Amino acid sequence: MDPALEAAAWDLQPLVESRGAEGAVALLEEARDRAATFAEAHHGRVAELGSEGLVDAMRELGAISDLAGRAGSYAMLGFALDTADPERGALIQKARELGAAIETQLLFFELEWNELPDDRAEQLLAADGLDFCRHHLRSLRRYRPHQLSEPEERVITELDVTGTMALRRLYTEQLSAIEVDLPDAEGPVPLELALSRLLDPDREVREQSARATTAALRPGLRTRAFLMNTLAADKATKDRLRSYPNWLASRNLANEASDESVAALIEAVSGRYELARRWYRLKAELLGIERLGYWDRMAPVGDSDERIPYDEARSIVLDCYSGFSPELGEVAAGFFERPYIDAPARPGKRGGAFCSYTVPSQHPYVLLNYTSRPYDVLTLAHELGHGVHAALARDQGIFQFTTPLTLAETASIFGETIVLNALLERAPNAAERLSLLAGSLDGAVGAVFRQVAMNRFEDGVHTARREDGELPPDRFSEIWLSTQSELLGDAVDLDDDYGVWWSYIPHFVDTPGYVYAYAYGHLLALSVYNRYLERGQDFVPAYLDLLRAGGSQPPEELGRIVGVDLSDPGFWSSGLDLIERQLEEAEGLR
Repeated sequence: MDPALEAAAWDLQPLVESRGAEGAVALLEEARDRAATFAEAHHGRVAELGSEGLVDAMRELGAISDLAGRAGSYAMLGFALDTADPERGALIQKARELGAAIETQLLFFELEWNELPDDRAEQLLAADGLDFCRHHLRSLRRYRPHQLSEPEERVITELDVTGTMALRRLYTEQLSAIEVDLPDAEGPVPLELALSRLLDPDREVREQSARATTAALRPGLRTRAFLMNTLAADKATKDRLRSYPNWLASRNLANEASDESVAALIEAVSGRYELARRWYRLKAELLGIERLGYWDRMAPVGDSDERIPYDEARSIVLDCYSGFSPELGEVAAGFFERPYIDAPARPGKRGGAFCSYTVPSQHPYVLLNYTSRPYDVLTLAHELGHGVHAALARDQGIFQFTTPLTLAETASIFGETIVLNALLERAPNAAERLSLLAGSLDGAVGAVFRQVAMNRFEDGVHTARREDGELPPDRFSEIWLSTQSELLGDAVDLDDDYGVWWSYIPHFVDTPGYVYAYAYGHLLALSVYNRYLERGQDFVPAYLDLLRAGGSQPPEELGRIVGVDLSDPGFWSSGLDLIERQLEEAEGLR
């Protein structure tokens, strides 16, 4: 029992002015009413707005978005805490329905804005008073070739509530309900706890957990394959209607990344898969086995079964953040001083970890499933990186405080790297240092190489769905094993059981195309961290400026704040070189 861990629970009431579910509905109804008033005043007249009128209109849109965002965050976060609770499920559905009603009333504004001639739009964008939304408005115009008519956009938005959103909710509920029968447990345990056993130092425990996880995944596999099939077909239809040239193009546009740059990233990483294989061969040697099983990939290299209490994890992370920057440490500490972290694993709670930015008028929230393993300390450092990024960018306002996905992982990986490197410096001996390096390499391989391999899985699935029609569950497994084998080669043994493990990864359903952003963000963060190593404390103000900038500038300009050139084709290789140097150090310590 860890009292500090059990006490780490969210208070979501500030989001809704302490009015609970009724308050969330009231905020959404107020937003709906204000959206109707806004539409009455501006529909069909956006082209007539002058600079002052545009500023006023955007401020009102921001206020409406804040109301809806607070209510939507309350519903989403409450549902994440207990996905089996019908009342929470009903609230999130009501929030989505009212949110769609608001969105349909306001669709006209972006469509009419994009219909303005370029010279008129640039004239308006040059006006004073638009700093809080200038980049947002300019970015919207990139969607001009892909937008439909207003009636068509309204139909898509309204039908998504009972279409894609409903199917994604069903997937989340199905996944959260999975329980795993472990041989040494008193009763079934949540999937997240079973997966955490893959970090156990006992190989037999790892294999038993993996086999039991496969057994728990199989019964619902057909349903999850149906959901994936249906959502992939829905995406194909929308991509065709919007004239996107390939399944990934819409995600790249949202990420403000060109198709060419993403292809270069995937080629650079897949071209160096051998780094991942080298690590797994070394890991097998360190573990004293001939070859890793898939359940061994995240095994600890040391023989320690160390557990780190939640309070100790908090101290480790905050000390590292404060050592880098007192301001950053103070912002991170704020997540613990008020109940902005929900840490224990509970039945029905959404698995994994995430940071919800909410809206700039409110504080961000972090969800963990803390199981007291050393890896969980790095997860805490990672999610707090997201958290401090969100907190520092709040001044940018609701239109520009979030970054594209390709930069969204920068602060999280950077924060994780701060903690890792501080622990490496304090390591008392080579064995401890090797253990820490092993954890770092596990993270890098998982975030860079594994994510690109998962991108290749998505590419195979979406391509096959468009060319061949609905895919049977076995076809998903075939593509999964093929793309994982390309990554792992002869370094890790795979079998048919592992073929179903694609089905518990929520990004494939919730955010198609998302996963390559992990690789992008990780390599970017390593390059940013390398700049810190070169410049020392002189680098800190620039880094904080990067976080404060949020999404107010294009990615290339944000990179320039910290001296990183995202247009340089060698950018990816420099990040991969940092991983290779760490691998070489580990090889030298064996």
